[in-house]
Amino acid sequence: MTRLRPKPSPRFVFLCCFVIAAVEGRLSTAKLRSVRAGLEGFDPGDAAPAFRVSTLDGEFVYPPQDSSRPGLIIHAFTNKSAFLECLWTSNMSLTDLAEFLPPSAQVLFLSMDDSAAEQALWMREQVYGAAGTRWKEILSRLHFSPVPVHALGNWIPRVLYSWGCGGHNCGLAQAVFTSPEWAVPVISKRLNARYDWLNGRWDTKPYILAEAGDGCKPVPKVAGAVAWVSEGGCSFFTKIKTMSESNATGVLVYALPGNPIQDMNCVGDDCDTTLSIPAAMLHVEPAVVQALSKGKSVNVSFQVTPSPNFFFAINQQGALAEMGWFLYPTFRFLSWQAEWFDFYTDLLERVKRPADVVPVFDKVLMQGEAGARAVVELPPDLLGYDVLELDAALSCPGLRDETCAHWDHTVQLFVCCDQFSPLCNQELGRWITAFRRGTGRWLTDVSPLLALLNGKRCSLTMKTVPWAMPWMTSLNLRFSHSNNSGNSSEKLYPFKLVSLYNGGTFDRDYNKRFQEIKFDIPASAKKVELYAVITGHGSDDNACCEFCVTSHYFLVNNVYNNSRIFDSAGSALGCALRVGEGGVPNEHGTWLYGRGGWCDGLQVNPWRIDITPQVNMSGSNTILYFGLYDGRNPNPTRDPGYIIMFSSLVFYK
Repeated sequence: MTRLRPKPSPRFVFLCCFVIAAVEGRLSTAKLRSVRAGLEGFDPGDAAPAFRVSTLDGEFVYPPQDSSRPGLIIHAFTNKSAFLECLWTSNMSLTDLAEFLPPSAQVLFLSMDDSAAEQALWMREQVYGAAGTRWKEILSRLHFSPVPVHALGNWIPRVLYSWGCGGHNCGLAQAVFTSPEWAVPVISKRLNARYDWLNGRWDTKPYILAEAGDGCKPVPKVAGAVAWVSEGGCSFFTKIKTMSESNATGVLVYALPGNPIQDMNCVGDDCDTTLSIPAAMLHVEPAVVQALSKGKSVNVSFQVTPSPNFFFAINQQGALAEMGWFLYPTFRFLSWQAEWFDFYTDLLERVKRPADVVPVFDKVLMQGEAGARAVVELPPDLLGYDVLELDAALSCPGLRDETCAHWDHTVQLFVCCDQFSPLCNQELGRWITAFRRGTGRWLTDVSPLLALLNGKRCSLTMKTVPWAMPWMTSLNLRFSHSNNSGNSSEKLYPFKLVSLYNGGTFDRDYNKRFQEIKFDIPASAKKVELYAVITGHGSDDNACCEFCVTSHYFLVNNVYNNSRIFDSAGSALGCALRVGEGGVPNEHGTWLYGRGGWCDGLQVNPWRIDITPQVNMSGSNTILYFGLYDGRNPNPTRDPGYIIMFSSLVFYK
């Protein structure tokens, strides 16, 4: 009998065709992997396909049928997430959405749950209550779909599921209760206390759970156990501090019946006290309350169940984008991403302006002691330019943020056009890498440093600390002419640069290292400018120099004191408020805090002062630098920080 060969299934034929295409070079490896997984996926930077979604008000169409292409943020809600519950029930969060969402942004709200229709109505009502008199204008840019994500029938679920997440307010954080009295565990969604004021972290081991009332008074029996306390009676800080002093290993605060889960944060001076045990908030669980009231043993452990992603975006250029980390439950993180889209759109318009562009790096690996290096040919008529801009970008080795370096580091660009010059390897630009985010592009005006480019060929090196994880760097030098609306004969050009002071260790001897410098003005000079790039790093007992307010002074001719003060250092949102300048939003870590002259994911802008009225153009002059903390010389008792500074005098003719 002849044995019949089974007919290949359509899926088998489909996969074979893709394998053949891949061999022939017609499919990328990444696309082939996604096909083998069962679905063709999407990566950040891919063009967003068109789609339509039913909404409470009709239908949302992307891209819009008119010529506009607004930035679009897509948020998928699920009632299984305590973080999202707090995001949608917190008055502060909802007010932030109504107050700070840029006019250019649109938001599409979805639900992963079968109750999507009820949730869409509820979400719209929540925004309406927070919007006040501006509800009509705000709701015109917000779109609520009653269709569950799994029933959309378009490509959006692919992104949400393939960009899934499982950590730090992403995924489903849960507390798992077990007891000999129960056949199955009780699983409750939880929201950990605010990331930046509580140092404790939950272990994976099971803990003993102990009843502790409202947690406002010491309870000796919680020693070695996780304290089970009710909300109310005192602040979250007081509960956790009191339980810590009772030697509890952690705290679970449960919401009273009918109340939502809250963002557990410290307030005011309480935030200056370090607490070292973990804490979280969840809904009351009757089975847990009943077991504890009967004296039965209850254990608790903690897990994060991976979930589809809750957020992604489409920028004004129609490209898919990740949203980064929401460090605590507020829609302000959504608004910051939309602000960055506006910045990036404006930057793309700025780089369209006429300029002679010299390419330096195009996604070149920057790592190790060598960094990224290139030798470039400068424009032949260099003296005819009076504007020099650095068009720089940093990206990660992979397409997803998860491939990005885990820490922030200083990136410096050094230039050498004459290896025998004392100005060889002078700093041309400075940036700070982002915390685990690959988004970042900046246009920095360093026009005074045209005076450094004194040859036809120049060597450029961009580098960070050698132990940092790799970055991909891109850089163009843009040479152009300033606005000629005035009399072009009055245009001034930088022709000479004199190096002044560098920084150093910010200790009690910091200012003793600097001596007064004498200088004369070149005969052809018509303008003198002080140019400095200053950043503070490290953390001593005063949080200097990263998070403390330092001031920097350049005293000219013992009369004119030019000061640069980092007065936003240590402020809660000092760097978050600079997203509109190019600061990368929604990074990991404490990216929001103000710092000493810099922010994570941002260029360091030069400080420029015209000191022509302060100098004697035909005689000798002096300049002296000194730096202070709190109006006096630094005097740390441990671990002194340091100042990175390049400062110069620039002469124009």
